[in-house]
Amino acid sequence: MESYDHAAVEARWQEAWDDADVHRTPDDVEDPTYVLGMYPYPSGKLHMGHVRNYTITDAYARYRRLRGDDVLHPMGWDSFGLPAENAAKERDTNPRDWTFDCIDTMKGQMESMGFGYDWDREITTCTPEYYRWNQWLFRRFVEEDLAERRDAEVNWCPHCETVLADEQVEGEEELCWRCDNPVEQRELEQWFLQITDYADELLEDIDELEGWPDSVRQMQRNWIGRQHGTHLPFDVDAADGSAEYGTVTAFTTRADTIHGATFFALAPDHPIAEELAETDDAVREFVEHEADPDGDEPNGVETDLVATNPVNGDELPVYVADFVLSDVGTGALMAVPAHDERDHAFAEKKGIDVRPVIAPEPEEGEDPEAPDVSEEAFTEDGVLVNSGEYSGLDSEEARERITQDTEGAEEATQYRLRDWGISRQRYWGTPIPVVHCDDCGPVLVPEEDLPVELPEFVNTTGNPLDAADEWKQTTCPDCGGDATRETDTMDTFFDSSWYFLRYVSPDLSDAPFDLERANDWMPVDQYVGGIEHAVMHLLYSRFFTKVLADEESLEHREPFTNLLAQGMVQLEGEKMSKSKGNVVSPQRIVEEYGADTARLFMMQAARPERDFDWKEEGVRSTHQFLNRLKDVVESFDADDAASGDRDPIDRYVADEIDAAVAVATDEYDSLTFNEALREAQSLVRTLRQYDEHADVHAETFERGLDVAVRLLAPVTPHLGEELWQELGNDGFVAEAEWPDADVDRETVEQRRNLVENTREDVRQIVDVAGIEDPERIDVVVTPEWKYDALEIAVESDADNLISELMQNGEIREQGDAAASYGQDLQEEREALSKTLAPDAEYEALEAAAWLIEREFDAPVRVVRAADADDDVVSKAEPGRPAIDIVE
Repeated sequence: MESYDHAAVEARWQEAWDDADVHRTPDDVEDPTYVLGMYPYPSGKLHMGHVRNYTITDAYARYRRLRGDDVLHPMGWDSFGLPAENAAKERDTNPRDWTFDCIDTMKGQMESMGFGYDWDREITTCTPEYYRWNQWLFRRFVEEDLAERRDAEVNWCPHCETVLADEQVEGEEELCWRCDNPVEQRELEQWFLQITDYADELLEDIDELEGWPDSVRQMQRNWIGRQHGTHLPFDVDAADGSAEYGTVTAFTTRADTIHGATFFALAPDHPIAEELAETDDAVREFVEHEADPDGDEPNGVETDLVATNPVNGDELPVYVADFVLSDVGTGALMAVPAHDERDHAFAEKKGIDVRPVIAPEPEEGEDPEAPDVSEEAFTEDGVLVNSGEYSGLDSEEARERITQDTEGAEEATQYRLRDWGISRQRYWGTPIPVVHCDDCGPVLVPEEDLPVELPEFVNTTGNPLDAADEWKQTTCPDCGGDATRETDTMDTFFDSSWYFLRYVSPDLSDAPFDLERANDWMPVDQYVGGIEHAVMHLLYSRFFTKVLADEESLEHREPFTNLLAQGMVQLEGEKMSKSKGNVVSPQRIVEEYGADTARLFMMQAARPERDFDWKEEGVRSTHQFLNRLKDVVESFDADDAASGDRDPIDRYVADEIDAAVAVATDEYDSLTFNEALREAQSLVRTLRQYDEHADVHAETFERGLDVAVRLLAPVTPHLGEELWQELGNDGFVAEAEWPDADVDRETVEQRRNLVENTREDVRQIVDVAGIEDPERIDVVVTPEWKYDALEIAVESDADNLISELMQNGEIREQGDAAASYGQDLQEEREALSKTLAPDAEYEALEAAAWLIEREFDAPVRVVRAADADDDVVSKAEPGRPAIDIVE
């Protein structure tokens, strides 16, 4: 088979789409559908992960257009960031030139893949036209008291020479998400967005994100980390009474365990610990040299202080311990080794008492018994023991009572989430629109003076904008005196937290987005991207959307209705990586096999959320399928085909065409493209078998080809256009209507199960009986009373099914046969399901008989129960006809 000229086909149709503005989206639409893939960082070349992500969105966008929707499917560039700055330094150029060179390359690759973007809506975040609105939004955050500048201990990457948000510090080793180098702590003055003001709403609204993967929703819940508990006051003093340090509040979620507290612990940077370090050599040595919050084992040093338990008055030794963190809770905790694994490990190491005060729930009538905690802590809720007046209470009630009874105690809520530090000491980012005046302090740059544009790039170490002396010197907008510009730039996640709104009006010059259009298009109906963005980008985007709803009248409080986190493309089980030398070039695949082959192979290989292995033989097989499809379409001649009434074979093929539409439509709706494509490819195989086995019916065969082309067109758009034209259709298949089918998915599955089970039963009989050359095969359909019995059994909830069946007169007349069948139904009733009706089953089998004839080279009769021998009929059941083979 001669391979078609994919390069010519793809170039021809890409040009035709451009000339006709096929993918252009009007601003005002009636049935909007917003489909979006996470925009890429312009690194220079597309990789297979990009290709998979954008093929998913492109296929879905094309499908929705075929369904009649007005689709917004834009593309842009996440073009600020440290990699461009580093690349510019290495190449002795500037980040802007390097970035735009990369964009040109990647855009060309995207166009070669046939992605149907509305390029009129393209955005590039490193342009002043875009980042002006970053600065405008920053002003709004400040004006609404959602941004502030303050000293803070921040995550600092010495290698990247910049601050990182908590979400950008990865793993137990606390490595920079960009360079994988260790992160350290520094005290710096930073700008923060107060995302914590929205912590409760961000958490509670996760339950409404039903179109998001459960894993992503759970990751966001964990990151927000809300805990309800109790603040308990402990008086801290020197053990010898020589000094008083006042009341230290500890946060706990387990106030029920307070009688089991055997020591008290402070974070190494707690004010009391720092004060002790000035006079206590052991504490100073631990704080400055030994404390390791990321160590494998908890470590600490005992002090000469004691903390008084506010419930029972016990004096607890105070330790400075590295497993206590100043930004978690209050930086102080009551330690209960019997009921906390970390406390247990520390107590074992230091020889501290382990006192159990919570027992497992006892059997009815028995007393609770303290658990053995010598080897490990008992961490579940239970019943209090060894807890004075609270003994015998369950944990939940005890927490409430202890909080109410203890003076100074109060209910409290803590969060893992921290405010978002957006200051970065880099050049290639949005300048923060603030000037610093000795008299006025930090002052916002007036809106009319935006954007504050970046100066020319200075290749230097440290913060490059500090070296831009001329740019840095300015005047104060308030007093007119000398001032200096803020030299930090914004975290690039600021850019991506609202970019999806800019697409609705990318050329708007007086606002970041057109509010009316945004309210029409938002939220994004289908968003696709990597799960690595589950916390940072997705959480920040939700935060921005809620703020814009509150402050700018955006009607939607969530940005993305449905989220698909696509899996990775691997090679031999490993993620593709330049460092591993296992990268497959998308450009090579396009040149050798064509974009449609690459798209189809990738989409049929696995469900889009799963990882899959790139296999060259799979690519070749996919290419061969497309060649076969083109050959079938081009070889069809309606003048040589039959016309008039359809015979059973024609009816079978017509039914399979409708079935393919019903199933593929379902699967496209669910974004399970691999199943939709399998259905389309199966239809093509059926059409080829039909052509080989019989004189095809012109109308049936032509409709089958037409449907197959349309089912494949969202994934193979270029060849789809070529074959659409070959079939004599006008216009673009990209603008055609999705095919209709007068059948539902359940009926399709019932009919297909019937046919396949019947074929398998014939195979099994032939194999077991050793029949080499059958003379005739009879397929005997079940008598109607068995269908009635099955329907009653499926719908019945009666304990005695046989008794209920015998209330039906026709079934009762069958005597022992009815009783025997009723017993079978009784035993299998949990697995029972409806089948086709009797006439529908007969017609389906008659239409599919040619498949059995083709496989076994023997005539096949489909026989109604009334026309068959009783001993054969007795073996037939609904959905499982009896098989009688004559040798």
